[in-house]
Amino acid sequence: MRTITTDIPARLDRLPWSRWHWTIVIGLGTVWILDGLEVTVVGNIAGRLSEPGSGLSITSEQVTGTAAALYVAGACVGALFWGRLTDRFGRKNLFMITLAVYLAATALTSLSTEAWWFFLFRFLTGFGIGGEYAAINSAIDELIPSDHRGRVDLIINGSFWLGAVGGSLLSIVALDTALLPANIGWRLTFALGAVLAMVILLVRRHVPESPRWLLIHGRDREAEEIVGGIERRIEAEQGEPLAEPAGVLEIHQRGSVSFREIARTVFGRYRRRAVLGFSLFIGQAFLYNAITFGFGAILARFFDVPADRTGYYFAVIAVGNFFGPLVLGKLFDTVGRRIMISSTYLLSGLLLFGTAWLFGNGSLDAVTLTACWCVVLFFASAGASSAYLTVSEIFPMETRAMSIAFFYAIGTAAGGISGPLLFADLTGTGKVGDTVLAFQIGAALMCAAGLVAAALAVRAERRSLEDIATPLTATQGAEKTPA
Repeated sequence: MRTITTDIPARLDRLPWSRWHWTIVIGLGTVWILDGLEVTVVGNIAGRLSEPGSGLSITSEQVTGTAAALYVAGACVGALFWGRLTDRFGRKNLFMITLAVYLAATALTSLSTEAWWFFLFRFLTGFGIGGEYAAINSAIDELIPSDHRGRVDLIINGSFWLGAVGGSLLSIVALDTALLPANIGWRLTFALGAVLAMVILLVRRHVPESPRWLLIHGRDREAEEIVGGIERRIEAEQGEPLAEPAGVLEIHQRGSVSFREIARTVFGRYRRRAVLGFSLFIGQAFLYNAITFGFGAILARFFDVPADRTGYYFAVIAVGNFFGPLVLGKLFDTVGRRIMISSTYLLSGLLLFGTAWLFGNGSLDAVTLTACWCVVLFFASAGASSAYLTVSEIFPMETRAMSIAFFYAIGTAAGGISGPLLFADLTGTGKVGDTVLAFQIGAALMCAAGLVAAALAVRAERRSLEDIATPLTATQGAEKTPA
């Protein structure tokens, strides 16, 4: 390993938006569509899986509670396991492997004949998806120019809801026994997820390794070849030379970073940022995993919506969720991270409190409850996506994937595992007051996270990753004092 001086990070950040960047968005961002498809399908088919003739002996509460919690638990374990490997062996190696794990597990889910089999492969599907969170968010932030990083990251994470729309509409077809037998339709939904994963795997082969990662791990010649090739493509597309990069970075290359050094960096040097990461993830994980997994059950139990019609309602709120990051994303790069993160969390929390009050008073029906959630989740979706953006960009390069994995795992374990279990118990009683309490818990956690963000969020808009958090390998040329 050598000490080198490089301008590659500055060259990547000064690139104008191009067709090449769209290939990155398509190759990496589409995986969240699969995640949205998975989560939504399971929530919407819970009623059908519990019916006689489904081919699986399981209750609705087990699907929305136990299976949902196991999926999230798998994602937490997978994030930690694959996150460490992502920092050691590269972004591209791991985002190919984790997608292959997802593909195999979701295909095997479709073959479930026993509850234990369904539970096992729901866990393993989550195990693959958890690794995707660390590998994909690391690669996205390291390849996208600093002027566009906020909105692109938010929209990509928000594309989860395009999958949710697809899952909602797909469940309508899959649950229609006039088209498909009761024991076949739900299996085809999981099989389709595997087919889509195969298509994404083929597209993803053309996404390069992160030049920033290559630099640190002694592969600067490869990094130079990749960045040089990108520059030549963009210059040919624009028909004019690119602007000169501003600034260089001197780094001492190294092979890997120990857990001890990661912990000391994240919880010592950047402890305020650690508190911020925990708060954002716990709030959004509880709200989203609870509501997403329990939505169909609430409509069926309180408003007598047939199981094969809940997909229409969920498609509506899924569209609202996607438009949140799409419409508000640019403001995270212009108005700024602190204002936008705190306001989206606080607004969604306060609006959910209002929804809980209306629901408790009996003022809502299936349509108006869906409308309320659509408004709540318009803001919550942008806030939730910003949690992934935040932990991806505020910690040093060498710890990026592991930091994403750690905060995702801990925050999601606290909110994403307990959320579905608690929510299933509360809504399962059939008492309005218990469901109101579930809404209020989610709202309170979102508001608390918003207040933390107002105090601690980092002003990362339009700044290079190396300026936001000095690489551990840097010897000069980057900000030295953590915010």
